[in-house]
Amino acid sequence: MNEKSNLLLEVKSLHNLVRRRIDSMPSDNDEGIITGMQGFVIGYLFKHKEEEVFQRDIEAAFLIRRSTATGILKLMEEKGLIERKPVLSDARLKKLTLTAKGIGHHQNFLAEMDRLEICATKGLTEAEVETFLTTLIRIKHNIE
Repeated sequence: MNEKSNLLLEVKSLHNLVRRRIDSMPSDNDEGIITGMQGFVIGYLFKHKEEEVFQRDIEAAFLIRRSTATGILKLMEEKGLIERKPVLSDARLKKLTLTAKGIGHHQNFLAEMDRLEICATKGLTEAEVETFLTTLIRIKHNIE
């Protein structure tokens, strides 16, 4: 295996570790655990609460397929975290909005993510973190 293959293997391993940690975060949801992806979607909707957000925006923001986004959003709607509201200008479009319950989970998820980020960057300087982020972004653009 060459160096590039090792790099991608390490990125995949890191992704798996982060996903497991996020998915095992405590949740105050009485109807089951909110997955990491659901937490990220809630964060995205919260950040863009003043805008009209549609499923295609979630697909683009997280680089996921339509079927994946449909499944995530359907579960979130069933859990009462989001609502799909029709848009007057186009009956085919459904605007995604957070419910009060979804907003409540947002604050908990942010606190857990802050703790995980502190853990992940322990012993790293700001410069090292910035270099790592810059490198990751360049690799991501190269692959896209």
